[in-house]
Amino acid sequence: MSRRVVRQSKFRHVFGQPVKADQMYEDIRVSKVTWDSSFCAVNPKFVAIIVEAGGGGAFIVLPLAKTGRVDKNHPLVTGHTAPVLDIDWCPHNDNVIASASEDTTVMVWQIPDYVPVRNLTEPVVTLEGHSKRVGIIAWHPTARNVLLSAGSDNLVILWNVGTGEMLLALADMHADLIYNVGWNRNGSLLVTTCKDKRVRVIDPRKRQVVAEKARPHDGARPIRAIFVAEGKIFTTGFSRMSERQLGLWDLNNFEEPIALQEMDTSNGVLLPFYDADSSIVYLCGKGDSSIRYFEITDEAPYVHYLSTYSSKEPQRGMGFMPKRGLDVSKCEIARFFKLHERKCEPIVMTVPRKSDLFQDDLYPDTPGPEPALEADEWLAGKDAEPILISLRDGYVPLKNRELKVVKKNILDNRPPPGPRRSQSSSDSGLSVSATTPPAPWGQGARDQPALQEVLEEIRALKETVQAHEKRIADLENKLCQFTNGTE
Repeated sequence: MSRRVVRQSKFRHVFGQPVKADQMYEDIRVSKVTWDSSFCAVNPKFVAIIVEAGGGGAFIVLPLAKTGRVDKNHPLVTGHTAPVLDIDWCPHNDNVIASASEDTTVMVWQIPDYVPVRNLTEPVVTLEGHSKRVGIIAWHPTARNVLLSAGSDNLVILWNVGTGEMLLALADMHADLIYNVGWNRNGSLLVTTCKDKRVRVIDPRKRQVVAEKARPHDGARPIRAIFVAEGKIFTTGFSRMSERQLGLWDLNNFEEPIALQEMDTSNGVLLPFYDADSSIVYLCGKGDSSIRYFEITDEAPYVHYLSTYSSKEPQRGMGFMPKRGLDVSKCEIARFFKLHERKCEPIVMTVPRKSDLFQDDLYPDTPGPEPALEADEWLAGKDAEPILISLRDGYVPLKNRELKVVKKNILDNRPPPGPRRSQSSSDSGLSVSATTPPAPWGQGARDQPALQEVLEEIRALKETVQAHEKRIADLENKLCQFTNGTE
């Protein structure tokens, strides 16, 4: 007689559960832009969602505790002149978020701990360098203030947000539209997928492709790729018969997959989310009503199916909480923020344990909010693993840390790409356009005193406005102390 042996895994009984109705975020007009982005970003303090907005692009930022129906007049983060396509929280500052837009710019925002009384319209810094829409942004996992952006101009740019400068521009590496970009654990390599059906592993500082795989999936639909444990690469795509597939690849042997599995015939692109602490990959498809999760191991078949969470409503997008934002007292190993047409529904993934003690095997030390490198160190070739923290006593988010931008005069390095205004809130100087038509002959000298008077008056008005803005901010802080940021 043969006896079937069940594979041992502490995550074999993971199950998903939605929160109660009063803990959801309702009456949110989720963006309808046709772009394969998650449309949602979360951290231990906030949930940010790209929303519909007239006359430009916007996203809404809500404190995690502010659940229930969202006021229709709730302040938005506005500033882009076209729809926002992607957002991403800084892993080293829970109050800093970056946004990418069809208007070809990337903006970085400082979000206050209190709920502001009006829209946020002035970013800390605006990054310009793309000639077409920017659909992908991703912060460096270990280096401070390093941000990646990828646009429809087939260009990948790395920025130093602390100075507002471009660090690297990876051109001539992608022949077509870039589908996604992902960092490895220490930020030394990038993995990209492209419309030309190739997966590329890139060393950004050497500006070279170190590994490449053509057609990991034979279908015509978009491919996604992320780094997983031990430098392996996990991909999702479609077969020639339009069946959705997942694949696992070894970076040192890119020719044959370690594992290749077919899933179903749905047409939604699968967005992979990876939890390095548990080696679990969660797959969420646009338009699906389910979340599938798989464990990556060193034993065949290497990608082990665990379970599926299903609901009735299809999802428009998905946010994935960092491990330090989970509730360890409830054995919570993952939390998703599932977007529907008019609401955001948190989904909690837990492992059933009867003990109330801290579960060391479920919660190894995880990356914390402190960067391991400065931007200049990383650019010079230094690598470092993330600085880990223990979750034994739970994680308490840090107080608001201001993003300091020591901005150099970018106009001295390159001319602006067009007549459109590009100025961050850190710019304080007054400039006169070089395209102003010259005055008639002899009039310049006569108008010089009048021009000086106008400039002096403008400076005085600017000082008055700045004083009023400071007074308003002080009043908002005092109001926040009285209302505790909940009203």
